Amino acid sequence: MADDNDSERPLHSEPDEEAIDEPTTSPAQEADETAWMVKEGVTIGLIAIGAMVVLGLGLLQGTGLVDPFAPIADTEFGQWAAFAVVVLVGVAVFVWSRLGV
Repeated sequence: MADDNDSERPLHSEPDEEAIDEPTTSPAQEADETAWMVKEGVTIGLIAIGAMVVLGLGLLQGTGLVDPFAPIADTEFGQWAAFAVVVLVGVAVFVWSRLGV
């Protein structure tokens, strides 16, 4: 469906490609959609904050400024293994948050 403004649109841009077919018609449906959007926003924010904390911790541990896993691991390999477990837990939380979306 072409219109007069097609030449002015950026290439590879389809603003209506993923549009909702039916508008929201009831307050309950709108409340459900709002709750879903809030949940998604909070999840994305928490994952981003967690990723930055893990990145900072990894950089501090890599430079030797901190040894946060020293009480549970004596060797450098053990500390990096504990760090890898923390990263895997973060990835698992992210995957869990994406289930059902």
